[in-house]
Amino acid sequence: MSYGVSGALQAAVFTALSADTALTTLVGTAIYDAVPVGTVPALYVLLGSETVREASDISGEGAVHSFTVSVITTNPGFTSAKAAAGAVSDALQDAELTLSRGSLVSLRFERAVAQRIDSASARQIDLRFRARVQDD
Repeated sequence: MSYGVSGALQAAVFTALSADTALTTLVGTAIYDAVPVGTVPALYVLLGSETVREASDISGEGAVHSFTVSVITTNPGFTSAKAAAGAVSDALQDAELTLSRGSLVSLRFERAVAQRIDSASARQIDLRFRARVQDD
């Protein structure tokens, strides 16, 4: 197994989301891998946690990455968050991402959780994806 493809996968996911017209129409450039210091937009996308497990086989080294992309908003209700979450899902489901190291075998949506946060003043939708990578 190798964790070495993790950075390349994250960069490719960030690039795909940043290049998606449907998503950027909703959130602009507010796609982050860390919440910026200071004032944040009312609606943004945040790359989140990742769990990786061994998936090597006879063809070579590989891993399965389960990672979260969150949509967070202070807008009232879930409407804007669900629109952005749908765009994230559409952009990543079965995406053919080019990685700077290794290769992407598959990328699938697994599940989502929508909840109120910050004493119900904000909304967050956590989308979980599963990526199978091979370290060529």
